[in-house]
Amino acid sequence: MATENSKPVPPLKVVIAFAIVYIVWGSTYFFIRVAIEDIPALLMVAMRFFTAGLLLFMWCAIRGERIFIWANIKPALLSGLLLLFFGNGAVVWSEQYLPSSLVAVFAATSPIWFVVLDKPNRGINFRSKETVTGLLVGFIGVLMLFSENAAQAFSLHGNYMQMISMLVLVLGSAAWAGGSLYSKYYSKGDSHSANAAWQMITAGIVFIPMSAIRGEWTHFHWQQVSAYSWLALLYLIVLGSLAGYSAYAWLLQVRPATQVSTHAYVNPVVAVLLGTFLAGEKMSVLQFSGLAIILISVLLINFSKYRKQRQAYGTAPKISASFKTDS
Repeated sequence: MATENSKPVPPLKVVIAFAIVYIVWGSTYFFIRVAIEDIPALLMVAMRFFTAGLLLFMWCAIRGERIFIWANIKPALLSGLLLLFFGNGAVVWSEQYLPSSLVAVFAATSPIWFVVLDKPNRGINFRSKETVTGLLVGFIGVLMLFSENAAQAFSLHGNYMQMISMLVLVLGSAAWAGGSLYSKYYSKGDSHSANAAWQMITAGIVFIPMSAIRGEWTHFHWQQVSAYSWLALLYLIVLGSLAGYSAYAWLLQVRPATQVSTHAYVNPVVAVLLGTFLAGEKMSVLQFSGLAIILISVLLINFSKYRKQRQAYGTAPKISASFKTDS
């Protein structure tokens, strides 16, 4: 199993990586919505990840990194499917039926899944009062987010695709957390870029036939795609995938997974601001309250872990106590 990097990590590099994951990924919800206005959803995400994966492979080749090592590729394939095909795919598909800001809020539940799915530390997590309280508070927040859309979906004129999309998002958040934990514990090799490239290529390849099966190619015409959609796709490839996903994959190896998972409750703030000011999207007071409660829940969950770190390793732990594993 992989552990946090034992070598000293430049603090500035960590700060920059977190800033990219926090801000850039928060903005991707808005740009996904712009891209799929003219490009079918699954075809768009296939183009995004396949192109980004190829570009990252080229970068690895230029740097002389070893790419084709099967022992390193196998865990990258599985984590790529969980993270990008199921996790990110749920986000992209759901944005066809839900506002980008609401999709981002649902994605904020992933830190809760990090606690639930972390099998090696499950006993420790559930013996913690802060963790259990955080899970319960988070569940209440999710119920608040569901309530208005659920009532509309089950009404006579409701949109049932909204309810399906919300369920898909919950499952996608679980897949994202599971893929992140698997990548953290089982990734092999010294090249984080090569692992990220294999993850993106895997997802891109799987999305291609899924897009064809869904019939997206039938009525799609390249010449009808607006410049805004192409620019949004370019943004997603360069900043969302090459910069953002590479930073995320690296952070998983050098920082505790629960600390890295905090992006899930910073991203919605950025997404809500962009969706509100640029796309004219609106969120109700109840939904904003649900978001606030979810943020409180994940802060409670992480407070327990950070307190244990300080007790075990002092004020500046190099390796997370809750995620330390055998080599």
